[in-house]
Amino acid sequence: MNFKEIQELIKLINKSNLTEFKMEQGDFKISIRTKKFGKMVSQSILQAQPQMVPVQTAPVQQPAASPSNTANGPEAAVSDNKNNKSTSPGENENYIAVKSPIVGTFYRSSSPDKPPYIKVGDSIGVGDVVCIVEAMKLFNEIESEVSGKVVKIMVEDASPVEYDQALFLIDPKG
Repeated sequence: MNFKEIQELIKLINKSNLTEFKMEQGDFKISIRTKKFGKMVSQSILQAQPQMVPVQTAPVQQPAASPSNTANGPEAAVSDNKNNKSTSPGENENYIAVKSPIVGTFYRSSSPDKPPYIKVGDSIGVGDVVCIVEAMKLFNEIESEVSGKVVKIMVEDASPVEYDQALFLIDPKG
């Protein structure tokens, strides 16, 4: 891109509702954050403050095995959860939900051939990237606002997510 094209891009982004824009073409990389970015980040932080989420565990019924189910499919998330210590019903009320700050498509890793950012049982800290949410062809890294141990992944990989939807449950004591 030449200087004039970059100026045009900046003007277009300022006129839009975008808060952040990133683009890569070969060796060329550009990242643009608008004035709205700071406002959106502070709003997200205010809205994403740790919230106690009561969670009731119920037995999960598995559908009959089909050839399309693989070790990376729905059974993997359930089996990860089964490997954790059993919890009493009252214990789950102390989990904190990491929620999606935007509407988009949830991805556990940066690409299909890469390992997921986090798995059940992993310890995470504030600011750790936990997943990606794609919105309008922009891949947004979602960072944790809390630290603790991942106890449950609430969304399947490559699934659509809504604003403020719980993505992960974190045990802050873990």
